[in-house]
Amino acid sequence: MQLALATTVTGDVPEVAERVRTALAEHGFGVLTEIDMAATLKSKIGVDMEDYVILGACNPPAAHRAVTAEKQIGLLLPCNVVVRRDPTAADTVLVEAMNPRLMTTVVPDNPGLAEVADEVAGLLQAMIDSL
Repeated sequence: MQLALATTVTGDVPEVAERVRTALAEHGFGVLTEIDMAATLKSKIGVDMEDYVILGACNPPAAHRAVTAEKQIGLLLPCNVVVRRDPTAADTVLVEAMNPRLMTTVVPDNPGLAEVADEVAGLLQAMIDSL
């Protein structure tokens, strides 16, 4: 099973991150958290890295169904979406969303959770495809 649903787009990280926020909203997600990894690592340990932003996305109805099906699944929420500069190609940004189906490898044999994972994977793939 693949770790991420992913695509590459042309642009810079701030512009693409804004496009991702808009696309997430259009597919029923809100962004609960945003972590600027490059800025955080620079300020905390003095390390330079390419632009790298983590958006913590949540679809409230799906999150409710997931935690109803499996209370501990909150440990794997929200769905992280990474927007990062491709270090090998100028003006190319990678957008990678955690594959929600990974939850079913952690909690197998839970049909309710599998149903939610499949639904959210479809929504995230549609979001990725819309970029």
